[in-house]
Amino acid sequence: MHRLRTCAVRLRPLTASQAAQSVVPPRPPAAAGPSGARTLGPIRRYTAPVASEPFLNGTSSNYVEEMYFAWLENPKSVHKSWDVFFRNANAGAPPGTAYQSPLGLSEAPQISSLVGAQPNVEKLVEDHLAVQSLIRAYQVMGHHNAHLDPLGISCVNFDDAPVNSGFQDIRGHQVAQLDPLGIMDADLDSCVPTDIITSSDKLGFYGLDESDLEKVFRLPTTTFIGGSESALPLKEIIRRLEMAYCQHIGVEFMFINDLEQCQWIRQKFETPGVMQFTLEEKRTLLARMVRSTRFEEFLQKKWSAEKRFGLEGCESLIPALKTIIDMSSGSGVEYVIMGMPHRGRLNVLANVIRKELEQIFCQFDSKLEAADEGSGDVKYHLGMYHRRINRVTDRNITLSLVANPSHLEAADPVVQGKTKAEQFYCGDDDGNRVMSILIHGDAAFAGQGIVYETFHLSDLPSYTTHGTVHVVVNNQIGFTTDPRMARSSPYPTDVARVVNAPIFHVNADDPEAVIYVCKVAAEWRAAFHKDVVVDLVCYRRMGHNEMDEPMFTQPLMYKQIKKQKPVLLKYAEKLIADGSVSRQEYEEEIAKYDKICEEAYARSKDEKILHIKHWLDSPWPGFFTLDGQPKSMSCPSTGLTEENLDHIGQVASSVPVEDFTIHGGLSRILKGRAEMVRKRTVDWALGEYMAFGSLLKEGIHVRLSGQDVERGTFSHRHHVLHDQNVDKRICIPMNHLAPDQAPYTVCNSSLSEYGVLGFELGFAMASPNALILWEAQFGDFHNTAQCIIDQFICPGQAKWVRQNGIVLLLPHGMEGMGPEHSSARPERFLQMCNDDPDVMPTLTDDFAVRQLYDCNWIVVNCSTPGNYFHVIRRQILLPFRKPLIVFTPKSLLRHPEARSSFDEMLPGSEFQRLIPEGGAAAQRPDDVKRLIFCTGKVYYELTKERKNRGMDQTVAVARIEQLSPFPFDQVKAESERFANADLVWCQEEHKNQGYYDYVKPRIRTTIQRAKPVWYAGRDPAAAPATGNKNTHLLELRRFLDKAFGLDAFQDQQ
Repeated sequence: MHRLRTCAVRLRPLTASQAAQSVVPPRPPAAAGPSGARTLGPIRRYTAPVASEPFLNGTSSNYVEEMYFAWLENPKSVHKSWDVFFRNANAGAPPGTAYQSPLGLSEAPQISSLVGAQPNVEKLVEDHLAVQSLIRAYQVMGHHNAHLDPLGISCVNFDDAPVNSGFQDIRGHQVAQLDPLGIMDADLDSCVPTDIITSSDKLGFYGLDESDLEKVFRLPTTTFIGGSESALPLKEIIRRLEMAYCQHIGVEFMFINDLEQCQWIRQKFETPGVMQFTLEEKRTLLARMVRSTRFEEFLQKKWSAEKRFGLEGCESLIPALKTIIDMSSGSGVEYVIMGMPHRGRLNVLANVIRKELEQIFCQFDSKLEAADEGSGDVKYHLGMYHRRINRVTDRNITLSLVANPSHLEAADPVVQGKTKAEQFYCGDDDGNRVMSILIHGDAAFAGQGIVYETFHLSDLPSYTTHGTVHVVVNNQIGFTTDPRMARSSPYPTDVARVVNAPIFHVNADDPEAVIYVCKVAAEWRAAFHKDVVVDLVCYRRMGHNEMDEPMFTQPLMYKQIKKQKPVLLKYAEKLIADGSVSRQEYEEEIAKYDKICEEAYARSKDEKILHIKHWLDSPWPGFFTLDGQPKSMSCPSTGLTEENLDHIGQVASSVPVEDFTIHGGLSRILKGRAEMVRKRTVDWALGEYMAFGSLLKEGIHVRLSGQDVERGTFSHRHHVLHDQNVDKRICIPMNHLAPDQAPYTVCNSSLSEYGVLGFELGFAMASPNALILWEAQFGDFHNTAQCIIDQFICPGQAKWVRQNGIVLLLPHGMEGMGPEHSSARPERFLQMCNDDPDVMPTLTDDFAVRQLYDCNWIVVNCSTPGNYFHVIRRQILLPFRKPLIVFTPKSLLRHPEARSSFDEMLPGSEFQRLIPEGGAAAQRPDDVKRLIFCTGKVYYELTKERKNRGMDQTVAVARIEQLSPFPFDQVKAESERFANADLVWCQEEHKNQGYYDYVKPRIRTTIQRAKPVWYAGRDPAAAPATGNKNTHLLELRRFLDKAFGLDAFQDQQ
């Protein structure tokens, strides 16, 4: 790089201030010409202090460098004076003497100083540099000058000052004609000048004036405005730049740090005549606009008093999405997964996914009865799955629109996870066959942090979907909030810049511009497999919903909207005027679609029952019976043969790759595992290994994701081994179990809970035959993903008849680690369980499985590795899928008593919902004075204290391993076994937290309220745990005294 800048850099004088600014970015290698790759000979370095060449200065270096490269390839390609100058410079001419005037140059140039003609050459260089700066200014900031607002009164101007143009400061794209309304921040007092370049004072900024407008300038290689021409008059250069960057499309791309990608975009938007449409394309676009517009008008006519969150004001969204799908189908995409908010959802379902219109219309019938289990959801939240022929490409295409809650943008990571899963299962390693489209609102795209989290997954190896097309329906308002109050950035799309995604702003009242931009977006995704954003700058004709009055808060905007001619009418008039269609053809197209709607409306009246499963976004063919029921209501044994356990144990304690050096500490861990296998026991990590490994051998894909899960937060897992001598060389022993095993994916995630948990939930939606687990670093941190838990995992099946088997591993336990490293908040999960605490269920032979089928999720806190092993395997062997919440241990990972024998994991063994008392107290149950129910780690505290007090025969301790659904039958049996004992619930959590409020009424129901259920645990508190170690131990001692004090509750009787 230093050698290539010799002439441009070394020959110019540098002041101290200039020196600080003189770093020139490396020039990318030129493309090979017809004769092959460019070859450069050695270039002389100048090390002596240099004097001034008059025309070489800080602003001219780029131009001189261009000339120099051209001269290196072919000396005859530059003017004779430049040829002499470069020859002299390379020959070692003293500083200041390399230049010679073109006047009187002889065939053999000599070193002499003829400075009389220098001002003309200097002017020539500076003028070309000015033109280059002008072109770059349009490319960088031209979108600020585009006409983006359909309403025509726009200004995204945060300081209310006019937008300036300049080399560093020009606002080309921000004055683009983008806003249909022209009131992008609802300000009517500051408008951007429409013509910012061609006025003489603006040209003067570059050292140009009006006399230069007719001069012809050579175009640099960084623009395509010339087409087949290499030079243009300045006036034509400006005109073409205005056409490319300052009409109805504003292009943000110059922040992308890849030259090939920038050149690709320049070519798509700068090449003259690129936005040409055939007659057939125009007619198709008109037909799509008719369907989009008339669908909303039909709903408004029939159900004017119903909320539907219509698309009026952005009807071009429908042809936009169809264009993206058409183009993607043409490039080989077979499956498109979409996520979107409520606005326009019914229109997308009808005209993009092609949901039967009568199925949509019948949703407006208040007398419709639900046929499925669950509570259902409003019509503008429902999802859909449909496979059909794409009429443009004549290829099969599968479309899935993921159901979503009202929590805007929450579905983004879910869509990405489902997309990743579908790519994984069909072996689509590059995203050529499966892709995602995300539709956003402007206020939510800028305001919701989950958008940023989702973008940051876009290029991570285990999370990338190889490019998503984002379409922003930019209403220029959020409910009642103006953009200037809703974001601190000029555009709602600025968040996308962090991942180098190009952003195409387009005036949604220009359907052809919209379609062109969407074609380019689809082509970008196919070419580079990177995210891209289409910003449809539009308006919202109604209020936030059809019942809302927007004039309260945006009077000027809505006065303008009321005057605004609908886009369909504008486009139809344009096509009729240019002869593309006749008025009769246009009216026939409208009549045709109106008839379709009316006929569907008539059929919809015959629908009496709502089938939610008809709106399923992720069907699992073959997993259920034809009517959606489990194929059985039983669960096979989750045990394994001794041989299988031994084989998995051997892999877990070895390095199955040759010449692989592992850490010395890890060698000791693997030796410890081998010793455990020899003794037929497992600790927590090995029990997990047995569960995962056995499922993989059975062909079940296992994916474990979360922060630091590869090693494990507590350094217990070590599923990924790292070579200590070779950088980035890793080994995953779990993928070396058997030749025909399923693949194991274990991946450290970004430091995100909301985004990553949503992603894994989406991944688990795609197939029931996979075990998908997300582990929180500490259970305390799951609450930053509370939206996914509350809106998707807990009620997902009830709302959308969509089962999901995701597993949440939440490290939990009071270890004296302070209030943020102690509690996974079990009380919250238990509060959201749907079983009735006051009703004793009927006990049948299939009670345990029937309970699981009826619940909304399963909550467990295992106290042994063996039981953890069984519950993980049961998750897959069940004939249906439910979310599983596991409160996992921390200190028990290495607790010497928290071990399980192979005997507890052999065929015939299964998950124990309750582990009964099995010690001395069980020998003479009538003598037992107290029965303590507990769950999780506190069991080991209790048994240790019981032993120390010598109360093994008078106090029984039973562990409730499955908290929900509650094991009524086994709690009943244990209570009746120790009929003379009083009942205590003991927990290490505070009384207002943990499990007490959940288990107490259920135990009381089980024993028909015959006895009280006493509480032994920490007192109520606001924080989950103390930060003081001494206080922690004092609290522990206090509740243990209460648990074993047989007269501790006498004063409460």
